[in-house]
Amino acid sequence: MPLRFSFVSLTASCLLLGLLTVSAHAQSDLLTYCKSDIERLCPGIEPGGGRILKCLKANKKEMTVGCAQALQKLKSKMHR
Repeated sequence: MPLRFSFVSLTASCLLLGLLTVSAHAQSDLLTYCKSDIERLCPGIEPGGGRILKCLKANKKEMTVGCAQALQKLKSKMHR
């Protein structure tokens, strides 16, 4: 189990590295609400190059409401 948790944490961290201009609060929301979605919907997806975001978008119908809202919030902050 610790290896699985580490992978999810690493994946989420890599996802956020490309979003350094976004507020810490939005990043925290993404980690909080999308960690389980990344694990469930995107197993084996290598972080980097937007692959995790692409996977989440491809699986948006199965995404939890919390993750979808966190991604929407992040998207709106990036386009300001």
